[in-house]
Amino acid sequence: MQSTTLGQLAGEFGFALHGPPEARISGLATLATAGPEDISFLANPSYRSILSETRAGAVILAEEDLAACPVPALVSPDPYLDWARIAEWLRPPEPVSPGIHPTASIHETSSIHPDASIGPQAVVGPGCVVGQDVQVGPGCVLDRDVRLGDGTRLVAQVYLGPDVTLGQRVVVHPGAVIGADGFGLAMDSGHWHKVPQLGGVRIGDDCEIGANTTIDRGAIDDTVLEEDVRLDNQVQIAHNVRIGAHTAIAGCVGVAGSTRIGRYCMIAGASGIGGHLEICDKVVITAMSTVLDSIDRPGQYGSGIPARSHREWQRILVRLGHIDEYARRLMGLEKKDRESGKS
Repeated sequence: MQSTTLGQLAGEFGFALHGPPEARISGLATLATAGPEDISFLANPSYRSILSETRAGAVILAEEDLAACPVPALVSPDPYLDWARIAEWLRPPEPVSPGIHPTASIHETSSIHPDASIGPQAVVGPGCVVGQDVQVGPGCVLDRDVRLGDGTRLVAQVYLGPDVTLGQRVVVHPGAVIGADGFGLAMDSGHWHKVPQLGGVRIGDDCEIGANTTIDRGAIDDTVLEEDVRLDNQVQIAHNVRIGAHTAIAGCVGVAGSTRIGRYCMIAGASGIGGHLEICDKVVITAMSTVLDSIDRPGQYGSGIPARSHREWQRILVRLGHIDEYARRLMGLEKKDRESGKS
């Protein structure tokens, strides 16, 4: 990681600096653990109590938190975003080391850009095209006719099935499977008959796919992720799903087949989304929600039940068990009230 000064950071990112410009920064840390040469940030109000005790060399924060900061500060309209930019600037990704490892297997009909890197035990199948500055990490497998856009990185142990296309600067983390068969079955005389999966997967520029996430190939048409879609770890995207640009989906979410999710949506962890649904742009779905109907208006939706103490939850369950009885009694009272009004 490179070392810099507060003055250089302020000039590079346009911050208002409150502190000595010559002070050096050589590390990144949280408010609680930062030392005199580390930079930290305050974005969540829940951590304001830690700010007064921090030993950081500098803190990125909003104007309203400046008075409570005991150390040099860089004032930002969006501390979290600017923290990400500074962290990336101070600790840039390792440059690509071009070349093909001797243990890699490259099919003679594939095309590998001379500036690409193919790691140990990687397999590149027939008809594949690997672009400039692409990194194919250890143990990755590219089936037939896979295309990787410039600057894309497969970290390790990634499988890309037939006819998978990744755009530019896509990052795929270890264990992800993109382009395996979708779950297509038809019942035939009491037994399941597999429906052939003939489509591919198309992923746009600047997407990120988390570890052990799976994206199924389409049944006929392709499964599609538009540009700048971000999927967390252990997400399941079924066949023929389409996800709009700039949508983010957190861990352990499952999206069933042929559903269309709009642009700028956020789907929180462990949610389940049914098949053949339409979710419009700018929808937020809270954690552990079950979506069984289409959503045609932007906004926040949820059905998860927040945790309660065990004793409180037991009381709630008892009451839930009497809901049908309460409903019948209420309807009976309403009926008596109506009858008495007629007499």
